[in-house]
Amino acid sequence: MSTTAELSTEDKIKEAAKAVFTHKGFAATTVRDIAAEADINLSLVNYYFRSKEKLFELIMTETIQQLFDHIQPIVNDEATTLGEKIEKLVGHYIDMICQNPDFPLFMVNEVMSASIQSPMVNNIKNIQSSVFAKQVHALRAEGKFDFEPVHVMMNMMGMIVFPFMSKNVVINSGSMNNDEFLRTMADRKRLIPIWMKQMLNI
Repeated sequence: MSTTAELSTEDKIKEAAKAVFTHKGFAATTVRDIAAEADINLSLVNYYFRSKEKLFELIMTETIQQLFDHIQPIVNDEATTLGEKIEKLVGHYIDMICQNPDFPLFMVNEVMSASIQSPMVNNIKNIQSSVFAKQVHALRAEGKFDFEPVHVMMNMMGMIVFPFMSKNVVINSGSMNNDEFLRTMADRKRLIPIWMKQMLNI
């Protein structure tokens, strides 16, 4: 059974690893980099996680699962309309990324890694069979729109994630400062559902 100290060390290593992986990418990161970021002995990283690959796989799996664990109740709620689901999903994603600004870069840098294909694919399959997906397909069957339903999630995620990916460029260009950017993202919680509903004719 892990002690409080051991759990603290494990969490410290994972946080350090996530920061270094985000900044340097998986391939360029070494165990020594992670140990230095965590300010611990190199041997402790190997003791707790055995290898960089195992540590990376654990972090990615936990990150992906935490994300999908929060959205599964939303997409499978039979009591809410599609429009209400979109509002909740957009609000959740934007709030989550505002609290974890490195998350989009972390995911995009490594999203095609073989080590995370299984949890990512399994969770996407779950969404494809969700109440949300059935409501989208029902709208298409009614003739509300004439494009493939997959575009719905792609468009919504693109409108949410891309602004965060371009945040540094926007701020460095002088278009807005950090506080203005966050206010803009808060406004997008209202705007994106409006745009999505217009696209779906609901």
